[in-house]
Amino acid sequence: MNRTPNFTGWHAVILHREDANTERLTRQLGLLGIKATRQWEPLASWDGADIVLVDADQGWDDLLPGEGDAPYRPLVALLGSEAPGRIAWAMKQGASAIIPKPVAASAVYPALVMAVSIHEERKAVAERLQYLEERVRMRPLVHAAVEKLMAARGLDEERAYAILRDCAMQRRLSMEQVAAIFLGGAEPLPEVG
Repeated sequence: MNRTPNFTGWHAVILHREDANTERLTRQLGLLGIKATRQWEPLASWDGADIVLVDADQGWDDLLPGEGDAPYRPLVALLGSEAPGRIAWAMKQGASAIIPKPVAASAVYPALVMAVSIHEERKAVAERLQYLEERVRMRPLVHAAVEKLMAARGLDEERAYAILRDCAMQRRLSMEQVAAIFLGGAEPLPEVG
């Protein structure tokens, strides 16, 4: 993230028992333009929350939706304990920032910015990984297309690959997409000739 987010109009869900910490937190969130609701029951869905703040000292595994997947919203742990198990729990839930308890007003904004930034980076990495996994999965198509070009045109492997690559660049498609089109017989690759 290259910019500091503007939190005006955001909705935060605070998963914590009501106490002085949640009062200070709610007040500080309000000053940042964030509407906050507090509950101490499992969050049914990530919908309706722009950011979630969770009590990592007393939280349990089913408090957040999902099954250990990365959270669908930025997640901030509220933590007063130094117990390694509580820190590990917060990390397992996908928390990307910590606000120490007792909550200090000066800790809230930096934690929110950090949580949003790290959440966006995690999403970008997950999308990139999904894209690369798809390319790897489809890579045998490229090999099959190269072999088909070699057999059909009497080319060596290097030349067949170069033709496929050049066609992909001209059409602004991936090599895998061009290979699938060629193998499917949808188009004969006019560049080969």
